[in-house]
Amino acid sequence: MKLLTLREKAIKLRKQGYSYGMIGNKLGLAKSTLSNWLQKVPYSPNKEVLDRIGNAKMKMVATKRNKMLDNIKEMEKLGKKDIGKLSKRDLFLLGLGLYLGDGDKSHENIRFVNSNPETIKIMVKWFINICGFKTKNFRPRVHLYPDTDIQKTITFWSNLIDIPKEQFVKIQIDTRVNKSDKKKRKLLHGTLHLQVNSCGNKEFGRVFHRRIMGWIKAVKEQA
Repeated sequence: MKLLTLREKAIKLRKQGYSYGMIGNKLGLAKSTLSNWLQKVPYSPNKEVLDRIGNAKMKMVATKRNKMLDNIKEMEKLGKKDIGKLSKRDLFLLGLGLYLGDGDKSHENIRFVNSNPETIKIMVKWFINICGFKTKNFRPRVHLYPDTDIQKTITFWSNLIDIPKEQFVKIQIDTRVNKSDKKKRKLLHGTLHLQVNSCGNKEFGRVFHRRIMGWIKAVKEQA
């Protein structure tokens, strides 16, 4: 029988009509995490929630939430229409903007750090399709908490970005003792440090980092 992930359990409980507070107590998750995971899941409070909080109040909350979900869907459709089809230059500027936010800009290392799988996929595509790197150039490093399954996490990132596990370098474990249980579980797959190496090609080393910095400077000057 398949073992459900925390996210899958949270979605299942939400569909069963449980509130964020009740789901958080059951699974040990923060409301901010649940809000991120469940904001698009339709919600109708179950009897247990209604009895605990009150029928009138919960019906009002559910109605308001469903209106919000309808509006989100409407804005997503409008967003697709506004954006249209991305060109290669669009992808170039998108990746550059992401690197400006979360890329290494001061040590002449080509490295991007983020915990969002979709953002990491965009950056892998940017490095390969725009910058010209190959799969062999990537040396990912995972930063995670002690309660995270290391092998499952490596497998997740390896499958997501199609980079062999053998290319992943030493894992970093956050051993700080002042982290609450809810914060520890907030990033189920940790944070990925996407390091890109030259593999002996001087054009892909410090020189290319300087080129990225040149792109960023040119954009800043015009913006």
